[in-house]
Order: sequence, then structure tokens, then C-alpha cells
Amino acid sequence: MTDKSKHIYIADDDDNIRQIIKTFLASDGYHVEDFPTGDLLLTHFVQSPCDLVILDVMMPGSDGFTVCTELRKISTVPIIMLTARDAENDYAMGLGLGSDDYITKPFSAMALLMRVRAIFRRIDFESQKHAAEAPVSVVAGKLTLDENRRCILNDGHPLALTPTEYEVLRYLMLHKDQAVSREELLNTVWGFEAAVETRATDDTVRRLRQKLDGCGISIAAVWGFGFRLEEAV
Repeated sequence: MTDKSKHIYIADDDDNIRQIIKTFLASDGYHVEDFPTGDLLLTHFVQSPCDLVILDVMMPGSDGFTVCTELRKISTVPIIMLTARDAENDYAMGLGLGSDDYITKPFSAMALLMRVRAIFRRIDFESQKHAAEAPVSVVAGKLTLDENRRCILNDGHPLALTPTEYEVLRYLMLHKDQAVSREELLNTVWGFEAAVETRATDDTVRRLRQKLDGCGISIAAVWGFGFRLEEAV
């Protein structure tokens, strides 16, 4: 059953799309507020934060990437980006700026709802798991996982990671030298079932590889399967 206390903000300059999304999510029990621009959403968020944000990329005023950047300065709220474009650099940019997922228009309202449900399931699962388990410390190369502070240190200095990048790298560190499938990462980090089509895993790993340069570890591709965290030799 949907947690009706979950509050979602939507910003899209297309009135029709905005209302379809709002109606569909509201029918599933979420409390939804919509805005025609990202600037209005950001202003409202500063005054009254929500539980999840859905951002169109191309909007009057500040685009979705800019709004995502500003939100990440003040919050780790989950963010789903919407766009009519399907360029690979858009995927990488959105995820690199801290969004949790990226959906290309046209899309079905049910597909978006599945993403929203999955994100909330993942957050609830992680909260319950962290509350039940004692924090652990794992070392890989020059990296140290500090679960008490929910950060990953490189030679004692926190890596600049988005929330999703942290969860992916954390999972790979907990399973270092083991092959981890894309499906396992999608299910564990994003909460998606294998049937959900998304490039989120590969794009997040690509961004992590850039940030891990010089850290004494690498994320190796396991062809046709997934990834493995390896220490440099």
C-alpha cells in the first residue's frame, strides 16, 4: 500500500503532461504539487521540502539540470529527470548532477509510477536495514567506507559523491572482488525489478570511474553480467 504521507513535487512547462503525471500519482495515494517552472518548484522546496522531485529538463527560466544542482546543494531528496531528448550526455549529466533516475519522453504514466514506487521502497529498505545493522567499515585501495557518517573517504578525505553514487560504490565495496550483476544493483540500489529498462546503472558507474581515478581501485566490467570492484596491483 502506498504511503499517503509521501509528498511529490513536479515541474514541467507542459500543462498536459504535468496534469497527467499529477493525476496518476495522486490516484496511487501520493500527495502531489505541480509547478510550470523549475524556479517555482525550487522556491517552494526551500520553504517546504518534499519527499521526491520530478523535473523536466527543458523549461523556461532555469532548466532541470540547474534546478537539480541547486537542490543537491541543500538536500538529498530523490530526483527523477524527464526530457524529450535522448542524448547519451544528457543521461550522464543528469545522473552526474545527482538525479536518481532519468526518463525520456514519451513515457507511460505507469512506467513513471514504477520508478517512484521503487525509489520509495529503496529508501524505506535502506532506513530499516541501517537501523537494524551495526555500521561497518570497509577498506578498498585508498578508500574507506564510513557508514556512521554515510560517506566514503579517499585517504581520509570525503569523496564528492551523489547519494546514488554513494549507494552504488558502497555496495561494490561491501562485495569487493565479487562480480555484481546489473540486476542486483538495480534491485538493491534503485529498487527496480529486472524488467524495468534503465541505463542508470551504467551511467552511474561511468561517473564513478572518473571520480575513482587515483584511488587505488577500479570498477571492472564483467562482460554480459555486471561489474566488479578491483584493487590496483
